[in-house]
Amino acid sequence: MDPNVKLLPNQRKPFPDPGSYRKLVGKLNYLTMTRRNIFFSVSVVSQFLNSPCESHWHTIIWILRYIKGSPGKELVYSDRGHTNIVGYSDANWAGDTSDKQSTSGYCVFIGGNLVSWKNKK
Repeated sequence: MDPNVKLLPNQRKPFPDPGSYRKLVGKLNYLTMTRRNIFFSVSVVSQFLNSPCESHWHTIIWILRYIKGSPGKELVYSDRGHTNIVGYSDANWAGDTSDKQSTSGYCVFIGGNLVSWKNKK
């Protein structure tokens, strides 16, 4: 997703088929299990499930084009010769200027392989 694009609720005219929007976002959410590189973009479009706009739909189309154009980027576990456990976390308190909500997240690696993650707004 283009980092300069800021998606907000009710940006443009409403998307005519919210059911299709929700269905596709659900499929993309499932795909994030093995495609961590789309996680952020999918989490952003997931925030607009109740009232998607056309700009949100265009972002989903962008994600699909990215997936099609980047084969071989799926999550692969490999033996890196160690089993070190490393965790990272981050938080942004009221950083979203549109709704003043906080965002937090974490990820855990075992042997250099991503095994657990969560992001919450």
